[in-house]
Amino acid sequence: MYRQSLVTVETSGRGTYDITPAVEEFVRETGIRIGLCHVFAQHTSASLILCENADPSVREDLERYMAAAVPDGDPRFRHVAEGPDDMPAHVRTILTHNALTVPVTDGRCALGTWQGIYLWEHRVQPHRRRVVLTAHGA
Repeated sequence: MYRQSLVTVETSGRGTYDITPAVEEFVRETGIRIGLCHVFAQHTSASLILCENADPSVREDLERYMAAAVPDGDPRFRHVAEGPDDMPAHVRTILTHNALTVPVTDGRCALGTWQGIYLWEHRVQPHRRRVVLTAHGA
């Protein structure tokens, strides 16, 4: 059995957005008891991460790390068509990926105790992000 759905995430700019509830609801609605849920962000300047969900300072630390590793306005980047955060957002997405797969066990996402699924917006301005959810299993 296969099912697919599209989730839209309205971001208010750079940061992480918890999409775990939307993914878990989708998996429940599919009726799949065992299988996989593939999560795919249709963007090149926003990514997906499986991250600590209990302490928001973990995600804040990740943002600070990424800002130091891939700073906005870096003079090495020629691609600045949409501003100084344009190319850094692309690099950040490539480093963190735009897809992940979660096992489904007993009709639920088999996430660890402290794991959550987050869309990571890498652009400074708000965006509407699309995330495709695909579940397959029995």
